[in-house]
Amino acid sequence: MIKKKKKKTKFIKKNLKNNNKQKKIKTKSTKKITKETTPLKKTNFSNEEKVEIKKIKKQSTEKRQYNLKDFVVYPKHGVGKIIAVEKANIGQIDIQFYKIFIEKEKLTLTVPINQQVHLRPIASINQLNKCISILKSKPKIKRTMWSRRAQEYDQKINSGKIYELAEVVKDLNKNTDIIADQSYSERQLFEKAFERLKSEFEAILNISPDEVQKKMDKALGRNQNINEME
Repeated sequence: MIKKKKKKTKFIKKNLKNNNKQKKIKTKSTKKITKETTPLKKTNFSNEEKVEIKKIKKQSTEKRQYNLKDFVVYPKHGVGKIIAVEKANIGQIDIQFYKIFIEKEKLTLTVPINQQVHLRPIASINQLNKCISILKSKPKIKRTMWSRRAQEYDQKINSGKIYELAEVVKDLNKNTDIIADQSYSERQLFEKAFERLKSEFEAILNISPDEVQKKMDKALGRNQNINEME
């Protein structure tokens, strides 16, 4: 009987040792996992913080102030002149707005100051010089259908961006005095882009329309007999 009891006690001790070993292995493995995972969490958190800071820096809160007689460009209508800065009470809210006269279209626009995102100031002399170099460059010939190209040209014209206007004028320019060499829709888009660009050149250089016409025709290598034939 005594021998049996000794065997039992030995068996229990072995089991306890095995259990203790397993517990140690588990604790070691969990420690390793926590060591590996904790620095990853910190790096992810710091990256998120950096992204937020960048977004805040890019946000523009300042609004441009235009004055009376300033020239501005409204994308869908071209160059206009601010003829008044007025206030109105609409729905018990005071709203300040610009009145802009588009001379080419004989149109007056009313643009709220808090919605002036569409407006931009007229280009600088440096930008004008870059436009002239665009007009002098070779036109890009695309093989796509005219309907698709016409849509792209129209979007560029109404974008209000001066370089895109110059590109349309350059691409649709025909160095010829024969009107039949250009389709009606091509001619319409060309004239629309040409007049928009010309009116901005006039505002920048403050010279007569005839002088601006000569400068643009020279840059395009364009025959001035086209206007006489019309």
